[in-house]
Amino acid sequence: MNFKHLILSASAIIFLSFGLPKIIQKKVDKEISATFKVEMFSFEEKIISDEITKDLPSTFGEQNLFEIKVKDSLLGYAYISKAPSKTAEFDYLVLFDKELFVLKTKVLIYREEYGGEIGSRRWLKQFNGKSKADEVIFEENIVAISGATISVRSMTKAINNLLKSLKILHQKNII
Repeated sequence: MNFKHLILSASAIIFLSFGLPKIIQKKVDKEISATFKVEMFSFEEKIISDEITKDLPSTFGEQNLFEIKVKDSLLGYAYISKAPSKTAEFDYLVLFDKELFVLKTKVLIYREEYGGEIGSRRWLKQFNGKSKADEVIFEENIVAISGATISVRSMTKAINNLLKSLKILHQKNII
């Protein structure tokens, strides 16, 4: 193996050791392609300082908020996080257009035996079109699912906190 191959191999290992887990990244890429109707795009982490994030209702650490771009043109944002279910957590994705309207929500990985119904497209569509100006409230403008009450409440709270956080970030001209 020559020096060039060695450097390329080392670079690939370093690059692949960071970022989202492969299974999640694959699902995220698929949802971005389908939602924005693009095949090629960049997916770049949007880093927000700890000073700002400490006052936000949602978690904004490493690997949470991403800009989606085609060439240098912003298409929108992706937010990836976890929310609690009865005894575990589930991973979810929220895709926003560049004006911060929800285009799609998706449960990426659900780790419980019960309550997985929150992953249904039909239920998740309730969040589409919501923006930083909206508030989502369980059993008011978000319907319940029998057998998934804890997960439904958790997802609703997570989306509501995210919308509030985006409003703050927008007011501070961060996004």
